[in-house]
Amino acid sequence: MDTSVFSEINWLAVLAGTGGYFFLGAIWYSFLFQKQWIAYHKIDMNNPDAKKGVAGVMATSFVLMFIVSLALAILIERLALTEALSGVKLGLLTGIGFSMMAISITYLYLQRPLGLHFIDGLYHTVGQIISATIICLMQ
Repeated sequence: MDTSVFSEINWLAVLAGTGGYFFLGAIWYSFLFQKQWIAYHKIDMNNPDAKKGVAGVMATSFVLMFIVSLALAILIERLALTEALSGVKLGLLTGIGFSMMAISITYLYLQRPLGLHFIDGLYHTVGQIISATIICLMQ
């Protein structure tokens, strides 16, 4: 495997893209879709166990978003993308084509409500648009 691509990566851009993706989650799941997401998952927020381990989940989420942002950075470098619009297009492609569809395939088998497909799928799509756009602009 050719690992030379890693020497071409702007690691600060990957970190910034990850931060944008992660920050979106704070807005998305705390303000925009909190009530609907909790209702779809049937989470009892009065249950003290509902909030256990949240810090670990958030830290792990950040690491996973870093990996997604790194993958986007590799594609951006290989495709020589440097424009904001290119980041938007790449984020749309990966967000809808991979993340949203993978989530929906899983949710079909779990018989989750259609609204949940959109809340979670669009979150990752918008997150990847943000991340890819930041990385493109920082090239």
